[in-house]
Amino acid sequence: MLTDFRVRNFVLYPPSRSVMFVCRSLTDAQIINWLHEFRASVTYLTKDFEQLVSLLLKLPWLRRSREVVEEYLGFLGNLVSAQTVHLRPCLRMIVSQFVPRKFFFSSSSFICCHDSNLFFFLFFFLLCRTLQFLMPILVESFPFINKSERTLECYVHNLLRVTVYLPTLRLQILELIVEKLLKLDVSTPQQDIEDAEEAANNSDSGEKSAEEGLFDMEEDEERKGNKVVSSSSERMAHPLAERLDILMTILFSYIKDVCHVDGKLDINKTKDLYRDLVSVFDKLILPTHASCHVQYFMFYICSFKLGLAEAFLDHLWKKLHDPNNPSVIRQTAGSYIGSFLARAKFIPVVTVKACLDLLVNWMHKYIDNQDTGANACCDVALHGPFYSTCQAAFYTLIFRHKQLLDGNLRKGLSYLQSLNFERIVMCQLNPLKICIPSVVNLFAAITRKYQLVFCYTIIERNNRQFIPVVRSGTGGDLVQTCTNPLDSFFPFDPYVLKRSKKTIDPFYQFWEELSAEDLENLKKPIKRGTSEDEDDDFLKGETPQNDGVVEIAPNSYESNTRSPVSSIGSPPDSHVQYPH
Repeated sequence: MLTDFRVRNFVLYPPSRSVMFVCRSLTDAQIINWLHEFRASVTYLTKDFEQLVSLLLKLPWLRRSREVVEEYLGFLGNLVSAQTVHLRPCLRMIVSQFVPRKFFFSSSSFICCHDSNLFFFLFFFLLCRTLQFLMPILVESFPFINKSERTLECYVHNLLRVTVYLPTLRLQILELIVEKLLKLDVSTPQQDIEDAEEAANNSDSGEKSAEEGLFDMEEDEERKGNKVVSSSSERMAHPLAERLDILMTILFSYIKDVCHVDGKLDINKTKDLYRDLVSVFDKLILPTHASCHVQYFMFYICSFKLGLAEAFLDHLWKKLHDPNNPSVIRQTAGSYIGSFLARAKFIPVVTVKACLDLLVNWMHKYIDNQDTGANACCDVALHGPFYSTCQAAFYTLIFRHKQLLDGNLRKGLSYLQSLNFERIVMCQLNPLKICIPSVVNLFAAITRKYQLVFCYTIIERNNRQFIPVVRSGTGGDLVQTCTNPLDSFFPFDPYVLKRSKKTIDPFYQFWEELSAEDLENLKKPIKRGTSEDEDDDFLKGETPQNDGVVEIAPNSYESNTRSPVSSIGSPPDSHVQYPH
């Protein structure tokens, strides 16, 4: 064992001599011998020897043999047990290994950073009850968004692996990751992504946009040297969208791996993860306006089991109808309900009906209480949650009316008539004036076809009240009043990130384009005595032909969540198996 005198003399040597042991010329056996001596002398390594400890922490131990790694981890374990003053530097050193080092010139050098020994050391900290020091270091070490894609990918991957070994930190780590993903998401509006893709398709392959050059970092050259660059067909043209796509792919893979054991759904693990993700959703996603992609982690986990989807809808419903919640949260919850019911293929018609019943019954009760007196007026500030609920019901009907009427037209029409949309549309609160025009127009066409309610008189009256406003600034530009008073959006509009969308597409209901024939059919009302044999294309579930297509999709009006032309159209129907 080294004596106190020998350790002090070692520290007093010139730096060139004191760091000789990290030279690559030293063998593993020599390094193990040094580490063994230091491991036996940790009681002497007080704060006075901080410089020596700092040198030891810089040792490139992960690139050595397994014996060196084990001896090094043993030394660190003894060190933090005997001298807790060195705990934070040790943790920072461990977390720094979550990303590839600049001097790693081969992909195999980084593989060892994923070695289970690294996480065994973190598990050791759990035994030492030092987890309260780990999370702040994970937060402060998170790479900035202008770092290379590989750096972000490695760090997020290793963060998620930490949750496997330290499950008590899972919620905090998921919150950290989703918070960073949200910053990427809101920094890349969907319209910007589409514009970048269009520009990339129209430009020569050798050209680089000024925006892409802005985010090129020296680590990207290293990534290219490591031959981990994706094919051009999978890469996003927008640099931030590319980073977001990679990280969302990792998050989806993590959700799948946690919930499935040996290829089968583990319901207990799935429920535990669902609770954590709902908590993250409430804290970060729900208060964030117009995010485009990150919220799909809830869409994905709900696809594993119908019970999860129903639990998520019930959770949103409680948010919507609870008057103690802020109005903006209630309105956003309504948007999520409508978009989820419309877009999730895995939700059966019986669940859609149950949700429509809840929404419509609540609207009728709201009208009973508010449709008379001083508050019986069209005012978003007073009735925002009501209008959001109306739009959710209208939007759901637009997407699901074929399924609601499929099989037995008479029974389906009877159900839709029982919802009494006419009373909702005709009430003094005038929801057709507040909802997004594209939703209103399609809802009016469908309800007219099936003689549920005639909306056009009210729409025309609302249009007459839609007075343009002249801006007083230079040029006197003509500006119309806001056509989206709710400032609403559809959170599950088409997903456009190329890699991660492959995970979502099998469970996603795309909007079916309306051909000229379909538009003409919408103008022809069905007679109330029509038999099932006289059902048209809307009831047969057939995908309209693309001849004479008119691109109408009920997406957010003049917002950054519009569906790209390339994403419009229904994919071939496929039966999706859901675990029980």
